[in-house]
Amino acid sequence: MKLIECPRDAMQGLPGFIPTQTKIEYLNQLLRVGFDTLDFGSFVSPEAIPQMRDTAEVLAGLDLSQTNTRLLAIVANRRGAETACTFPEIAYLGYPLSISETFQRRNTHRGIAESLALVAEIQAMSQMAGKALVTYISMGFGNPYGDPYNREIVLDFAQKLADMGVRIIALADTIGASNPENIHFLFSTLIPAFPTVEFGAHLHSTPQSVVEKLEAALAAGCCRFDGAFLGFGGCPMARDELVGNMPMEQMCYFLQQKGFDLGVNPTAFRKSLELAQSVFLGNEAH
Repeated sequence: MKLIECPRDAMQGLPGFIPTQTKIEYLNQLLRVGFDTLDFGSFVSPEAIPQMRDTAEVLAGLDLSQTNTRLLAIVANRRGAETACTFPEIAYLGYPLSISETFQRRNTHRGIAESLALVAEIQAMSQMAGKALVTYISMGFGNPYGDPYNREIVLDFAQKLADMGVRIIALADTIGASNPENIHFLFSTLIPAFPTVEFGAHLHSTPQSVVEKLEAALAAGCCRFDGAFLGFGGCPMARDELVGNMPMEQMCYFLQQKGFDLGVNPTAFRKSLELAQSVFLGNEAH
């Protein structure tokens, strides 16, 4: 079971800029918990995502000396990928590849065809730098724009990525459109079809549907879950109302009740949850 804590996703849509030192203190606390991966920042346009304009400075302040948690940075273009590849501390680059042409253009200012070509470039760059690429299939459960969507499109995207050598693919809900039926169908279809690929769930959810979404993904064989403390997050490029991430504290409680050993330090976990409340509450995005 791999847990990916996503403070970057939680922070990026907040209206008030979180001071760099506050980010550093929060991330250093998260590094003590025992998560598999920390989605800590992004190398993207500061005009597009002002909250992430200090990612390099935040990275410089992180203490990685006593953690096994690996760092993931989101990139949206070649320049961002080149920058991320210069930091030896970063293990993963993440790229959002959308099934929706409208959202892909809103999010990265290029269409799907261009983005697929870019993914191939970033995959090669990542391998040269000794890093792994995590590709998010965003709008993976539907989109609000009326763009073509069906399950066959998802499978086709997964095939294209697998053919490029991408070995980690996360199905991203983006707008909270997933439900237990389509979650179970996609993961139960994709996981056996691509045995060399690790599939993850980056689901957004209302609090009421967290458990049923987790149960559906687990039953389909998913063992990689993204979440964020307090359920903050959402893509500012998607639409005005942000649908939050799966709350990490709720996910962990559920998985532990199911008997999974998550490898988290309970004291550090509690401290992180307390710190999250001071970082996020009062800076709500909606």
